[in-house]
This record gives sequence, structure tokens and C-alpha cells, in this order.
Amino acid sequence: MSEEIPSVPKAKQTVLGLYVTAQEAYASWQADPDNVKILDVRTPEEFLFVGHPPMAWLVPVVAQSYAWDAEKGKFPMTMLPDFVSRVLEVAKPDDTIYVTCRSGGRSAIACNLLANAGFTKVHNIIDGMEGDGNGDSDSSAQGGWKNSGCPWTKKLTPERMILPKSPLST
Repeated sequence: MSEEIPSVPKAKQTVLGLYVTAQEAYASWQADPDNVKILDVRTPEEFLFVGHPPMAWLVPVVAQSYAWDAEKGKFPMTMLPDFVSRVLEVAKPDDTIYVTCRSGGRSAIACNLLANAGFTKVHNIIDGMEGDGNGDSDSSAQGGWKNSGCPWTKKLTPERMILPKSPLST
């Protein structure tokens, strides 16, 4: 869809090769809100504390682990094996879907999982929710849903959250 994306970093590339910016995804959704889906694949914590597109479906692709990886110096994310089945609760394989995460890397993983499951019109929002950090305190030049003038909220709509079963739920 996008003509102004000259090259997509390897970590954001998908097997379908469909890429948009946050502004393009929002414009497409505005033009056809009944047939365009926005998926946010970040963790529930990011969705809650950073904010999200109000029309987005929260369908996390990974979960934060709490097992310290000393070699990598972080708490790694773990893939959620039921991701595709949860997406199928809100979208069909031939729907137009725009996928976002923080900056386009996890959304690329999600796009590839969906493509491998037979989805055909899955686009990676390559600037994500917050854009790429450039090491400066001002990352507004880096794009992203929040920095591009697209609407966002911290208000939660539980019926738009397709979460994996929590190990803590009773």
C-alpha cells in the first residue's frame, strides 16, 4: 500500500511483503471500518499503560516471562501458541488486517504467523504504536500511531481483548 516506505528493516519484513505506516492504516480503517481490522499484538501491560488505538483488538502474540536470562540481561518474551486461534475469533483469513506492536518487530512475527495460517491480506504497521526510538528523548520524528496524530486511548474495552487464559485465573 505504501509508496513512501523505501526499505523495510529485516526485523520488520514479512512473508506477504505488505507494509503500511500508522497513518495509512488509520486512513484505511476510516474508509472502511466494517471490513478493516486493526490488531494490537503487544502485551496487555503495554496496551493498558502506553495506550492503544481505540478500534484495535488486543490479541497478544507474546507474553512477558519472569525468568531472568542472565546471558541476554533481560526477562525474555515467550511466544503464545494460541495466537492464531485467538485471531480467528475476530477475523477471517481473507479480511484486511493491519497489525501493530511497539515499533514493528513483533507485528512482523504476528503477520508471518497469520500468513502461514492462510491469511492473505495482513499488513505490518512498520512504525507501530510508538515508532522507532533513536536514542533521543524526543522520538516524535520516528513516527508511530501516537506520534502521527492517529487517535489513541488508555480506556479499556474488555470485549475487544482476546487474551490467552491466564495461569492465575480461577
